[in-house]
Amino acid sequence: NEYKSYLSVIEIMYDNTEYDDEEEEDYDHSDYIFQQKRKKIPKTLTPFGNEKTLNINSLVLTNIQQSNYFKFQLYELNTYHQVLDEIVKKVKHLEPWEKGSRKTAGQTGMCGGVRGVGAGGVVSSAYCLLYKLYTLKVTRNQLSSMLNSNHVYVRGIGLLYIRYSQHPGTFWDWFDPYLDDEEVCASGNRPKGGGRKTHHDRGDVRAAPNPA
Repeated sequence: NEYKSYLSVIEIMYDNTEYDDEEEEDYDHSDYIFQQKRKKIPKTLTPFGNEKTLNINSLVLTNIQQSNYFKFQLYELNTYHQVLDEIVKKVKHLEPWEKGSRKTAGQTGMCGGVRGVGAGGVVSSAYCLLYKLYTLKVTRNQLSSMLNSNHVYVRGIGLLYIRYSQHPGTFWDWFDPYLDDEEVCASGNRPKGGGRKTHHDRGDVRAAPNPA
């Protein structure tokens, strides 16, 4: 029910292992919500599915791993904050491929039956940075911070990170506070001026297969 869902969001959005004595004095320890918040939630995030690939489509992942941007420029970034700064500077859309870089005539789906890296196209900065974050083993607090960022693409990549790496049964608890976000995200495969709102129908959050 909604009350339990709210409590789950509280547990996710806060790391409850670092309360100091002064902060605890501000709460009524008999309060049920406080008791729920005091449960120890792991700081680390347990990946769901294929831990090596982040459940990313094989063609997309191969292009990420072989791209000069990922191998050389992102290799120099060693911290979560450096990657967030790079997201702010480089990400202009949340599509896997850069606009116009793939020849998809007569093909279906993201890969359209093509084979090989050359057929893939130019993988986007967004997906390179998404995978870079995964290699840094983002913590629960860091991911929650991304979801509350003032920058739309930091939030967007945070949501993609959840979509690819977390168990589908947790999606509602993660996404529920952000379903009414009306800020527009550009789509790399749409005409200039087009875009997608981050707003979604609440009925559409369900355990669908991970996007390829």
